[in-house]
Amino acid sequence: MATPLAPTVHIDIWAILSESKRIINSHSRHFLALSVLFLLPFSFSLFTLPFINQLFSQSSTPTIETHLGSLSNPFQQQQPPIFPIKYLIFSLLNTLFNSVFSLLATGSITYSVFHGFYGRPVKLISAIKSAFTSFFRLFSTLLVTELIISGVLFVLALILFSLVSITQILGFQIEFSSPYFISLCMVFVIIFMFIVFYLQVNWVFAYVIVVVESSWGYEPLKRSQNLVKGLKKVAFSILLLFGLLSGILTWASTLRWLHSAADKWKTWPFVIDIVASSSILMFLMLYNLAASTVFYIYSEAIHGELAGEIAEEFAREYVSLPFDDGKVPHVVSIVYA
Repeated sequence: MATPLAPTVHIDIWAILSESKRIINSHSRHFLALSVLFLLPFSFSLFTLPFINQLFSQSSTPTIETHLGSLSNPFQQQQPPIFPIKYLIFSLLNTLFNSVFSLLATGSITYSVFHGFYGRPVKLISAIKSAFTSFFRLFSTLLVTELIISGVLFVLALILFSLVSITQILGFQIEFSSPYFISLCMVFVIIFMFIVFYLQVNWVFAYVIVVVESSWGYEPLKRSQNLVKGLKKVAFSILLLFGLLSGILTWASTLRWLHSAADKWKTWPFVIDIVASSSILMFLMLYNLAASTVFYIYSEAIHGELAGEIAEEFAREYVSLPFDDGKVPHVVSIVYA
């Protein structure tokens, strides 16, 4: 049977990032190709979305001539606005575009990092094939997570509605524009955000499990919750680090250009800024996916699940794992019954 690692083994976010960097640098052209294929379109779309929304908004704003025409002929039949329909179609297509490319990136990069960790050959064709073969499993898992999060939101909204209804039944008048009601809504929003972040910590391995273990739906969520036990601080650190860096980058880039001239997209500084920001976000997402995969492998080792897999592949008695703890590798001992 496999003897699990000693409980004194310490894993921190810096060891995970160091190992992720080692794997990416060892196959730099491979990961660059995957990033350009799948992550760059996603990040570019994310940065250009606020400005496209602004263009839609400007195109839907009534002009002075329109106002004067309506005043001179108040009985003139107004044409229905076409902006909401166009914007709705664009939003749906953009969501579909981002979802497809993010899932393809997850499948291909997770597969490559997992094999690169063990020193196996990492080939571009195999990674792209893995992206497509795991796509529907990842998509089904994404749907389950969204349903669960939507269920949490629905329960919180139902609680808020019940509180308002009970208050009105008791004879109290509620001003929905009052600071007290707005504060109450903000409390529910904060509770919702904390619940979602807690779920994300528990599901940190979910998409890695989908790719590596070929599971889907609710099963990888449950498995991730079991694997992350005792390691939630590390999971929290990873999510917080990449979430903050990505959020600050997106916010700063959007803030720089959102209130500038309408034809800013024609200027070179705007184009260079969007390309640079998209590239930086692309590498952040690459390291995020790599760190999640490395963290999954370390977690398996901590829970004593990795030794058997290594024994089957290498068929030797002692195997050294690249845990970065003072540059001294930890040894997994395999004992055969």
